[in-house]
Amino acid sequence: MAGSSSKKPVVLKPTYTIVNIVANTALNTDLDLYGLAKLSRDVDYEPEQFPGAILKVHDPKAALLLFKNGKIICTGARTTSDVRKAINHAIDLIKRYKNGARGR
Repeated sequence: MAGSSSKKPVVLKPTYTIVNIVANTALNTDLDLYGLAKLSRDVDYEPEQFPGAILKVHDPKAALLLFKNGKIICTGARTTSDVRKAINHAIDLIKRYKNGARGR
């Protein structure tokens, strides 16, 4: 082994910063991803490329993957409070759609 012959203990003091939380939820209802994409410019749905729709939430900044079976994956949020706000944003959009709002 190259270097000095005395072994000094290695002391590591890591610091942590949460930069991304991933959370999932199930709404227990089917979603019309085409309809949601027509309702909001913030929803991208290209089923040929990916089976879920992507909802971009701006405040708080997060991305939600919406699936036809009603499951949602939230990514990019920095706090659990932001996760709740982002998912509630999606729930509000889904309620608007199910209650008859159509078009952009």
